[in-house]
Amino acid sequence: MTSTVTAADMSKNFGAYQDAAVREPVIVTKNGRPRTVLMAYEDYLRLTRRERRVELTSELADAEIDAVEAARMAPGFSHLDAELGDKR
Repeated sequence: MTSTVTAADMSKNFGAYQDAAVREPVIVTKNGRPRTVLMAYEDYLRLTRRERRVELTSELADAEIDAVEAARMAPGFSHLDAELGDKR
């Protein structure tokens, strides 16, 4: 469960919240609105690695391309076709 604290409380008890952030993210609010998150360094590294993971479509195997081309929208989602516009 994520903790939420005010910026003022964070500054008064930084050490305690720093320890808490190792276990779970701590959301810091300012003027009643979420502003920043204090989290474990390992979690930060994991998130930044995931953000940079890129897979090129040119590296897909023929079977994977065939599977994508054969895929069909599940019933009830045809309204999403409008999102494609003329890109189909």
